[in-house]
Amino acid sequence: MTRFAIILAAGNSTRMGRCKTSLAWDENKTLLTYQIEQWLLAGFIPLIVLGTHNRHRQKDCPPESVTVINPHPQQGKTSSILTGLKLIPLEYEVLAISAIDQPRKTEIYQQLLQAHQDNSAMITAPTYKGKMGHPLLFGNEMRSHLENLHEETLGLRQVITEFYSVIQRLEFDNPAVLLDINTPEIYHSQVKLSRTPIDGFYENHG
Repeated sequence: MTRFAIILAAGNSTRMGRCKTSLAWDENKTLLTYQIEQWLLAGFIPLIVLGTHNRHRQKDCPPESVTVINPHPQQGKTSSILTGLKLIPLEYEVLAISAIDQPRKTEIYQQLLQAHQDNSAMITAPTYKGKMGHPLLFGNEMRSHLENLHEETLGLRQVITEFYSVIQRLEFDNPAVLLDINTPEIYHSQVKLSRTPIDGFYENHG
């Protein structure tokens, strides 16, 4: 059986003001390429859900990954999860769901996977000081619940609420598992911390 990671990248990045997939991250890779590489290193097959507005970013995706276009990204993240699920084989071992604005190092994915397997968990989530972060890992028995997501009923949040008591939590000693790059301010603060050079990046990769 195989492991898959759905990377949600079909949003319009309204608060960021530009497409997040093209942001510089880690030695001037795009944020999209960085995330795909980290998932690959962790032994997952990345499945990237793009929108009609950024479908050209398929060029940033290595051949070991899979891309699909959500024709209606305005319908919310739930529509992107359902779009990605259609390409996931019925018999998978683990399915991770993450967003383009939640970059993590491979080690985080590996530790989550180990905890998920060791505990035969239905859902595994990282935490920092007790607060739940991302990405979430789902066992195969959760597929039917994911396939029945509806934006009107809060999408993935409804599943988390319903199965909250059985979620396997893995506590981390740093806040990286809580990072969401939603605004230019957050992005630039993270770039400064990592000392990633971004001068001229948008002109060359926009």
